[in-house]
Amino acid sequence: MISLEKICVIGAGTMGSSIAQWFCQQGIKVELTDANESLLKKTHQSILLSWDKLLAKNKFQPNQIDFFKSCLSIKSFKEFSKDADLVIEAIVEDLDIKKTVFKQAASHFPSAILASNTSSLSISAIAQDLEPQDQARFLGLHFFNPATIMKLVEIVPQAKTAVELPLDLKEWFSSQGKRPALCKDSPGFIVNRVARSFYGEPLHAVGQDSQDVYLEIDHVLKEVGAFKMGPFELMDLIGIDINYTVTQSVWNAYNQNPRFRPHPLQEKKVKMRELGRKTKKGFFCYE
Repeated sequence: MISLEKICVIGAGTMGSSIAQWFCQQGIKVELTDANESLLKKTHQSILLSWDKLLAKNKFQPNQIDFFKSCLSIKSFKEFSKDADLVIEAIVEDLDIKKTVFKQAASHFPSAILASNTSSLSISAIAQDLEPQDQARFLGLHFFNPATIMKLVEIVPQAKTAVELPLDLKEWFSSQGKRPALCKDSPGFIVNRVARSFYGEPLHAVGQDSQDVYLEIDHVLKEVGAFKMGPFELMDLIGIDINYTVTQSVWNAYNQNPRFRPHPLQEKKVKMRELGRKTKKGFFCYE
């Protein structure tokens, strides 16, 4: 089985933070970085606080929490250990920026597995400027928020990924309690393609900006459909801006097929900075 003892995570936003925390909880040393130094320090403290809360809830023992904390460090990209086993990028969904990051990563890390946490961009497109030997160690690893709880990981090879790599990673993630799925490199992979209807149809059904209607739709889907969360509750958790960006990406990737079209209400929320839980207001209020 593949061995992962040290990983580097590029991007200290919501997903990067969650991914870093999960790997630490598997006993793996994690180095975390972000171009925004202030965000990096804030995220580090947020992860430590999260562990303190888990300790208070008796989810882990004190010695486990101390060990998790010892596994996590924050560094600049240049300070990253070159002998990392895995590098995961979790930054903005911008193809050109991701391509630049991986050109740098391929040079800095001579043998690490290179992985993007992109939720909708083409893995092949991100890899296209890499050297053949670097393309062989590059693929998509799409985690779901929060990665510490959500078990699914989409493993997305591209045409030049070494054949054994996704299979080895699938075995490793399974051994750690995740439920990995091998996916084709197609827009939205599996979940974000299928989920467009889960979000889009309720938005069309609403007809107006009304918390009562959002609540009713969520209630129906949870009580009748047995979903753990309704679409509006889930969009608020993910971030309406993130969800909207993914919808735009999938829509454009499918030549603006009407069934993937972003909804004006989502766009309105983004422009008003009502992004969900992180801004204390989205489809619902969180004061």
